[in-house]
Amino acid sequence: MGQLPLTAPKFDDHELQLLKECLASGWVTQGPFVQEFERLFSARHGVATALATTSCTAALHLSTTAIGLGVGDEAIVPAFTWVTSAHCVEYTGAKVVFADVEFGTFNLDPKAVEAAITPNTRAIIVVHLFGLSAKMDEIMAIARRHHLAVIEDAACAVGTTYNGKPVGAFGDIGCFSFHPRKVITTGEGGMVTTNRSDLATKVNSLRNHGSTGHPAGDPTVGKPYGMGTFNVLGYNLRLSDIQACVGVAQMRKLDALLAERRRLADRYTQLLGEVDDILVPRPPEKCGHTYQSYVIRVVKGGKAKRNTVMERLASRNIQTRPGTHSVHRLGYYVDKYRTRAEDFPVASACEDTTITLPLFPGMREEDQQVVVSGLKEALVS
Repeated sequence: MGQLPLTAPKFDDHELQLLKECLASGWVTQGPFVQEFERLFSARHGVATALATTSCTAALHLSTTAIGLGVGDEAIVPAFTWVTSAHCVEYTGAKVVFADVEFGTFNLDPKAVEAAITPNTRAIIVVHLFGLSAKMDEIMAIARRHHLAVIEDAACAVGTTYNGKPVGAFGDIGCFSFHPRKVITTGEGGMVTTNRSDLATKVNSLRNHGSTGHPAGDPTVGKPYGMGTFNVLGYNLRLSDIQACVGVAQMRKLDALLAERRRLADRYTQLLGEVDDILVPRPPEKCGHTYQSYVIRVVKGGKAKRNTVMERLASRNIQTRPGTHSVHRLGYYVDKYRTRAEDFPVASACEDTTITLPLFPGMREEDQQVVVSGLKEALVS
């Protein structure tokens, strides 16, 4: 048997047809397909504005910049997440303050968030990890009490809901990823969502070199020599139409992709739910899960046991990986803030004991059975 992959994107003739249309049009930079992708995404996620970017990392960078984070400010970030959830704060000169997560959700522990707030705290970066919504009622209540901005890192959470409402619409701004491991993909790509017109204007300018358009009464408007104004320091973080046309095709099959992921995840849970040595995902009330990743936790034997299990699965050509980083243990943050593994013990344990199992569109029941059988045998000491 060939390797059973962790994940795989799903493309068909629809993507190819739209690519042909895009290339034939001659308009391959930001243009009509980007506008359509943004329209579809904003409508699906219930937000006023969606702005496509080169990546979710770019979306996060634009968002922390747009809300005005800077030197002397602090932002709270979960200690268990992909590294760019924290990097986006550091890009602005602000300081990352980590907060621990919950074992049951791998998401921010609201009590830890409140305990991490200082007079310098300006924002909370909420991550909907692996496609599971964070506990937004509690986190938004904390943010309102302390007058904090909220950025939703929804990189894994295209289509995820909390209490029936799409994530990315709760906080001041949301950020999504279209990396090939995500539910839909444009190769690389990201999206900023917001219901605040001021933030939409800032992000739109920042992603386009800092363009600020034409001032009122500018006589060069419509003239061949009119260049507009650039009054802020911006970046080139725009998505191309080539990528966006793939995104349009992917958005049109989003509901089918989500349904397939949930079906596969439910079957894993049925097959693995009674295995004593692991815990499977159990979404809390209100918290929707789209299973960008199906992540289990080995509860006996610690890191050594987890590693052995992963090695045994690899020997069967079953690809796995840990859930994600405990970011406070990565070299940059250890060197800068002298963080220790024991400072955020749940996050550290999550990195050391999680396994992401294969889950992808087109996965067959027999593929899942291979994973389940291999896992059960690998857990035997």
